[in-house]
Amino acid sequence: MDLRQLADVLHREKCSCVVWNRETLTLCHQRGVKDLYTILSESPDLLRDASIADKIIGKGAAALMILGGVRAVYADIISEPALELFKNAGITVQYEKAVPNIINRAGTGVCPVESLCSDCTTAEDCLPLISKFIENINK
Repeated sequence: MDLRQLADVLHREKCSCVVWNRETLTLCHQRGVKDLYTILSESPDLLRDASIADKIIGKGAAALMILGGVRAVYADIISEPALELFKNAGITVQYEKAVPNIINRAGTGVCPVESLCSDCTTAEDCLPLISKFIENINK
């Protein structure tokens, strides 16, 4: 399945994220990075060499995808810091719109995960920050 087909599934099924790997299609419905973090933590093989279509990709989501070993990504909206991480990792990216940063749900500032990861230079640098963030929201 190519990235355009994955994007079609993303929109048709009203998912937040769609992962295609080895004939397996995984639909994600949670907001933010929670689904990606869970997949990376519990089923990392789903991300290895996968193609992903996502509605919104910030730097944190990009880091999780890179750490999982994805090969290609489509985004409706992607942040410039996420694009930079993907570029440095050599991952193919298609997108509809690039923005300076992902904005939080309230529209009042930068997304908390995007903000957390702003000073990180690698995907590996982002992971402990995202882990702590997920741990705190799960309490």
